[in-house]
Amino acid sequence: MSESRSSNEERKLELTSRIVAAYLSRNVVPSGDLSDLIQQTYSSLSGTSPRHQAERAVEEQRPAVPIKKSVTADFIICLEDGEKFKSLKRHLMAKYGLTPEQYREKWGLPADYPMIAPSYAQHRSQLARASGLGKNLRHQRESRHLPLARKSD
Repeated sequence: MSESRSSNEERKLELTSRIVAAYLSRNVVPSGDLSDLIQQTYSSLSGTSPRHQAERAVEEQRPAVPIKKSVTADFIICLEDGEKFKSLKRHLMAKYGLTPEQYREKWGLPADYPMIAPSYAQHRSQLARASGLGKNLRHQRESRHLPLARKSD
């Protein structure tokens, strides 16, 4: 296992030197800042090990707010970042690349977990009904276009 660690450290050092060399070939860096650049590059590579990624994944799995408190009458609170929204779907796709199904699966939410605040959904539903959506349009069209009775000569 120590050989594996040694090999891993050598690989990080090699990658650090290649990255810094490539950066320096295109950028001017004061000599006093060179050691900081090397240290930051090496630290960045060390932070991408599988162990660190697993630790980050565990940390990221905690919701920003309790799930039971994430749905209120006026807004939905995103479990990823704690922000309040009337409609959550667009935010999830834009910021996290998650579909509503993926979001529900990630947080263990039921399939009927809302993506829209209840009061907002009710308001939109009322607007749709007021504009005539959901009514049988065929019946309305037929009643408007009834043939006119002909006068008999």
